[in-house]
Amino acid sequence: MAKKSMIEREKKRERLVAKFAAKRAELKEIANDETKSMEERFKARLKLAELPRNSSATRLHNRCQLTGRPHAYYRKLKVSRIMLRNLGSNGEIPGLVKSSW
Repeated sequence: MAKKSMIEREKKRERLVAKFAAKRAELKEIANDETKSMEERFKARLKLAELPRNSSATRLHNRCQLTGRPHAYYRKLKVSRIMLRNLGSNGEIPGLVKSSW
């Protein structure tokens, strides 16, 4: 089980990314637009730098929904390999059969 503080920190980042997504996209569009003046593009870059760092989507890290484990994460099911094995063994994931030979 991951530390609760790490799980909460990740939730906070998700909220910040959602909150600033539109503003960040707008500023990036202005900053990358070659038709705009150099001064206007520079101002957009400065405003982009003033946004919270945790509002950037690259700061997000996938975590298991059940345990908070950051490694061995299955995107489709949003769980780690360990929980996938446990849930599969208990028959709680439809269509998943644990192999045995």
